[in-house]
Amino acid sequence: MHFVLASTWLLATALTVPAQAAPREVPVSSVAELRAAIQSAQAGDDIVLAAGSYEVDGNLNATSPGTAQAPVVVRSATPRTALIRFGSGLVEGFKLSAAWWTIEGLDIEGTCVDDSDCEHAFHITGNADHVVIRGNDVRDFNAQIKSNGAIVDGVRVFPDDVLVERNWFHDTRARMTSNPVTKIDVVGGRRWVIRANTISDYEKGGGDTVSYAAFLKGNSRDGLMERNLVRCSWHTSGGMRLGLSLGGGGTSPDSICEGGSCSPEHQDGTLRNNVVMDCNDVGVYLNEAARSHILNNTLYDTSGIDVRYAASSADVRNNLMTDSIHNRNGGTSTQSGNLTGITPSQFAAWFIDPANADFRLGDGSAFVDQGVAAAVSNDFCGATRSDGALDIGALEYQPQPACRLDQGGGTPLDRIFADGFE
Repeated sequence: MHFVLASTWLLATALTVPAQAAPREVPVSSVAELRAAIQSAQAGDDIVLAAGSYEVDGNLNATSPGTAQAPVVVRSATPRTALIRFGSGLVEGFKLSAAWWTIEGLDIEGTCVDDSDCEHAFHITGNADHVVIRGNDVRDFNAQIKSNGAIVDGVRVFPDDVLVERNWFHDTRARMTSNPVTKIDVVGGRRWVIRANTISDYEKGGGDTVSYAAFLKGNSRDGLMERNLVRCSWHTSGGMRLGLSLGGGGTSPDSICEGGSCSPEHQDGTLRNNVVMDCNDVGVYLNEAARSHILNNTLYDTSGIDVRYAASSADVRNNLMTDSIHNRNGGTSTQSGNLTGITPSQFAAWFIDPANADFRLGDGSAFVDQGVAAAVSNDFCGATRSDGALDIGALEYQPQPACRLDQGGGTPLDRIFADGFE
């Protein structure tokens, strides 16, 4: 009988476990190099774009997955100094159909002559779970982000656990198309998180003229939208503009929705700590959105909140808003701690300059420490609500908010990446 010392056996065993491959930096300075790097990507690749302009025609297809320990990353060497311009013909930009990809710090622009051609900057589909879209400036697309299902091995599969955070999604002019115009357009999928983005100036110039900042629909589930600033009409106006939505304008046919049914359009979603302003329609729209939680949002100069159709149910708490909460076409909600019907003159008395997104405190007696208990631990700025009593609305005043919504003279990306806003 042979005996092996335990330490020797453990060492031998450890040596048989494959080591995690170190990340591989892949420098890129041309469109050809960028396309080749994405097409041949391996788990752990860090694809780094040099500063400059990249004129891209056609999709950039990401089909090889990363892993949780080694995602594939595409980034600018210095944030937003790599300008990617998508144009010339039908374009979806980055088409992601594999898991564990991160795209961050890019400047992305749609330049199609026909607005109907520049559909998406990012198309996230099929097996593209755990994708991260972070810190990008993305403008002039019909949908900066589009997600839906794809048939994989005979089954329709939807991306889950996607994170969209700290981006600026906007358009420089109206989208002259009858195609859908929504800056984040998600059909199906679970546990999406849309956090700390600025979404502004989106207009559908053709067709029904209806546009949205963002929606989750198609029987998607457990979505979270938090700490976003939506300025429907900041530098532009026109069309019918809605803010954040669970359900959007609805989905059909049932075969393209998760589980083979489009009703409800969303289940168990949460909208909290968002500021939505300057919308000529509702700031929050729930369309067949079951068991929704609408908590501590500030809606300024919008038509309030719609809870619409019998499949919609909502717990609506601690929202500070012009207009009111509308239960429509059989939709139901429970309501507590909300301040509704606030006039622009009241807002102007309470805040420094709300019309220009300056929500620093003037007179907070009506809403500071006046909220009811809710599942909200922080505020729009990410600051902890720690004084024992929730303020109504998206901001907690201690005595002032921890960040400036009006950018303090900078840009939305300055606000997004300011100290204390993470």
